[in-house]
Amino acid sequence: MDDDLARMVGERVRFYRTAARKAKTIVAGLAGITPDYLYQIERGQKLPTVPVLSQLAGALNVELGDLLRTKPKAERQPSGSGAGETIYRALTSPRTEPDEPPRFDRVFREVQGAWTTWQTSPRRYSTLTAKLPALIVNTETLLRTADGRRDRQAAQACASDLYDLLRTVTKRIGRGDLSLLVADRAVRAAEAADEPVRLAGARWNLAQVLLTAEEPEGAEAVAMHAFEDMRSLREQGNMDALAISGALLLVAAIVAARYGNVWTARDRLHQAALLAERTGERNTCWTAFGPTNVSMYAVSVEVESGEAVEGLRLAERIEHDRSPSIERRVAFLLEQAKGYQQRRDYATALLLLQAVETEAPEDMRHRPAAHDLLRTVAERGRRSVSLQASRLAARVGLPL
Repeated sequence: MDDDLARMVGERVRFYRTAARKAKTIVAGLAGITPDYLYQIERGQKLPTVPVLSQLAGALNVELGDLLRTKPKAERQPSGSGAGETIYRALTSPRTEPDEPPRFDRVFREVQGAWTTWQTSPRRYSTLTAKLPALIVNTETLLRTADGRRDRQAAQACASDLYDLLRTVTKRIGRGDLSLLVADRAVRAAEAADEPVRLAGARWNLAQVLLTAEEPEGAEAVAMHAFEDMRSLREQGNMDALAISGALLLVAAIVAARYGNVWTARDRLHQAALLAERTGERNTCWTAFGPTNVSMYAVSVEVESGEAVEGLRLAERIEHDRSPSIERRVAFLLEQAKGYQQRRDYATALLLLQAVETEAPEDMRHRPAAHDLLRTVAERGRRSVSLQASRLAARVGLPL
């Protein structure tokens, strides 16, 4: 065996598997090999035959040649880097006291209005990234100038809401470093506000960051501990506690699916569904939790688990426009596109990507998942499909 070749191939397989966020058990099953054999391949202990390597390429949705390159393809440059730098400066620059401190009621309305924009506007990126730096400065000033225990707690609650919003915005513009920073600030602010439901919402945001950062164990621990902390409020019938508990279970379900624990994932979905029956559609802490979101996550769990057929069957029943969040609606369309890509139905995957562009054109420019899907469709679709995908890529500024 050529040890250097085995090591290089193993590194390539592991690179594309972790980039796709697929568990070893899922990739091994799709490739028709055992998880132990895949483990040995990734460690460079076994050099797979060409047929096995071809099956792995198919399971990972890459070309066979991608697994034989000494380096991965050029990494995507973070989008929205200018906006990211402006937000970074607002979060970290030395602060000066303004001539007139901002009014709490005005700052609070602006934070809530920013959240509404993020969840409803197809132009949310360009609208918010221009406004957020000043809102950060005003909120930080509010924290420093609030007088009295109640005012300080109210200011902390407002800050927690803003940092929760910044978590998802910075994630989408390619600033994972800032996303973790503001998620931590949101938790600290919610703790200072002494509001258990808001704290659970901040932990939900932190779990989302950890999941994106390939820290599933941390994400699961944060989500499930926050879920347990809501027990007493759930037993009292607090609807917001029920809703945020359901949102936490959905994050934990995705973690289980990525680990290959599909039955654990489905059990958590079932628990969340029972909570959703009680809460109805309820946007607690801007999590968009409710029956619609639970159904969307059920699709995600099946697609994550490699069960694209079942995921797409479930998706047909969902009226995705009932979700109050454009973020969730777009994620759902992309999840369906991913399912069709797994089935090599690139034409339908393209139709769903075009639907994303229609509903939220800026998301096509900023979401890495959309970029990955579009590249695959352009590379592997038939001539007419590839041509349309290339045109869509050109419209959103994605080099192929």
